Amino acid sequence: MHPTEIIESMIVGLIIVSILFISFFFKSRWRKIGWLLALAILIAYCIFFVVRPFWIDAQIDKKVQLLRPYLEEHYSDEEWTISTVPHRKDGYKHLNPNYISVVFENEPGVTYEYWVESKDNIYQISFLTNKRLEELEHVE
Repeated sequence: MHPTEIIESMIVGLIIVSILFISFFFKSRWRKIGWLLALAILIAYCIFFVVRPFWIDAQIDKKVQLLRPYLEEHYSDEEWTISTVPHRKDGYKHLNPNYISVVFENEPGVTYEYWVESKDNIYQISFLTNKRLEELEHVE
């Protein structure tokens, strides 16, 4: 588990334990309501924990589909390769899956990172290379 997932689980666990502890001081009807509330929070968190990776994948696919026309418009005579962070694999959870990497064929030693908010809001946020800034062809 990633440290943020551990912290999220601890917070949800503390909330559930707090609700259960407080519910022991109530009469039978309110006690049952407290237990149902704790159960509902646990089920909601479990659903969230299972669905979140699929939701992230869907959002990233959508952003890649928005980035392709942008690149075709700005670099129509170029060829490029788009890659994303494999956030489900071990060793990549610390990286932001919203960064989309682009490597142009005529500049293979440079990886440009793009941030896509919407069709009209696409930004080149960084690049990774050993070259000097003056040597880069696709800096925006």
